[in-house]
Amino acid sequence: MTKVAFARLLAVALGAWIMTPPVIAADQFVNVLSGGTSGVYYPLAVALANAIGKTLPNVKTSVQATKASVENLNLLQAGRGEIAFTLGDSLSDAWNGNEDAGFKTPLKKLRGIAAIYPNYIQIVARADSGIKTLADLKGKRISVGAPKSGTELNARVIFAAAGVSYKDLGKVEYLPFGESVELMKNRQIDATLQSAGLGVSALRDVASSVDIVVVPIPADVVKNTNDPAYLPAIIPANTYRGQTTDVPAAAIQNYLVTHEGVSNDVVYGMTKALWTGLDQLVAAHSAAKQIDPKHALDGMPLPLHPGAEKYYREVGLMK
Repeated sequence: MTKVAFARLLAVALGAWIMTPPVIAADQFVNVLSGGTSGVYYPLAVALANAIGKTLPNVKTSVQATKASVENLNLLQAGRGEIAFTLGDSLSDAWNGNEDAGFKTPLKKLRGIAAIYPNYIQIVARADSGIKTLADLKGKRISVGAPKSGTELNARVIFAAAGVSYKDLGKVEYLPFGESVELMKNRQIDATLQSAGLGVSALRDVASSVDIVVVPIPADVVKNTNDPAYLPAIIPANTYRGQTTDVPAAAIQNYLVTHEGVSNDVVYGMTKALWTGLDQLVAAHSAAKQIDPKHALDGMPLPLHPGAEKYYREVGLMK
């Protein structure tokens, strides 16, 4: 289904709903759990919160900056948020209760809303560090994201698949995107691994300040992860200043999720806000250009929330 066809179908299917929207208490709150302010999740979360506010005018929205996927999912399980951004591998780990990934027990209160855009695992090094390959990272200083964040879990998987351990590195820093970039600018680290949408502001920032190398993650390394959540991908040439050629990378799908305690009407409205307010998300960050309704249910590793399911049935994406 094309986006144009989807929009036409949406207009017809939602006509009755628009005339008689669900009754939602005026004191209803929706807290959107995002990520660090220098990542992609945060500006998209702000745009999504605005879209939700327009779709559900009785709802009060807020956006919470977090350490992203793992923290978001644990907060949802505890009922301390209504909708969250997460990486697909972290979501699967949460649903299954992978303690090594930060989930002591299976988080069975979680419910799906939508598959959105892919994260690209991007490794960027200072050009003067001599790093050109994954093997060159040995003995170097690198930041891998906040401890047990989705990004840091991605780092573990990719390094293991490439035959590189944290012990092989000269120094490992566990820092958010923005702090990692500041250390690179100050020559305190040689590289940073960031799992984010293409064109993430932190990497654009460092590329505008120092000469960089985008380190390839070859397809055979992606295959060696033995995890279907990791897919071979390409970072197109000129995504960042000084990156003049396409660079192989790994990608993982992102999802929007909620929990079973959020009402069907609110989740229905949040799902509607995502798809009818998609232009607002695209304006907030170019990564949202890859969000497509025809992929809304791709690879969902846990049950849909009934409110989201109702929406998809009404617009013809589910039968």
